[in-house]
Amino acid sequence: MPLARQPSLFEEAMAPAAPAGLPDGFVYQPEFLSANEEAGLAAWLATQPFEPFQFRGYEGKRRVISFGWRYDFTRSNLEKADDMPAELSAVRGRAAAFADLAPEDLQQCLINEYLPGAPIGWHRDRPIFETVVGISLLAPATFRLRRRVGDGFQRAALELGPRSIYRLTGEARAAWEHSIPPVAAHRYSITLRNFRT
Repeated sequence: MPLARQPSLFEEAMAPAAPAGLPDGFVYQPEFLSANEEAGLAAWLATQPFEPFQFRGYEGKRRVISFGWRYDFTRSNLEKADDMPAELSAVRGRAAAFADLAPEDLQQCLINEYLPGAPIGWHRDRPIFETVVGISLLAPATFRLRRRVGDGFQRAALELGPRSIYRLTGEARAAWEHSIPPVAAHRYSITLRNFRT
């Protein structure tokens, strides 16, 4: 009977982790992408037709583009969007592996462009989606989490480094809201989701 391969020290050091003080179901890994991968994605994203985020008649400070499916917040409706482009194929595959999913399961992609001063308010991703995977490009951002406890909130926070990835499942996905305060520098986030079965 063959012996099981023992992971190297490098693999153990780079394994995804649930940072201390953060809710169950939140998994984070720094340096998920290489600097070259990040530069290639950022150069491609700079050519994309981002539009201001629209929410029930209001225009947000960040700009967005969707692939696969797009959620229309004005009509509370899911709409078909352009197919996933080839430029996202590799990162989608790696993100799916990180989330223990098949690449084709990650059917929805929302890309946010944050210019300096742009935030994203407190929210939970729409219940039609299940697992949420986020990848950060170019600049760090503070990822804040909160959940209602009595008359107040239990809170946690983590700095998302450039080229990092996180995953929200379970309690972190269902019971906690998240937000990002105004960023200091130009940043992209790639958010991939699967549909709830």
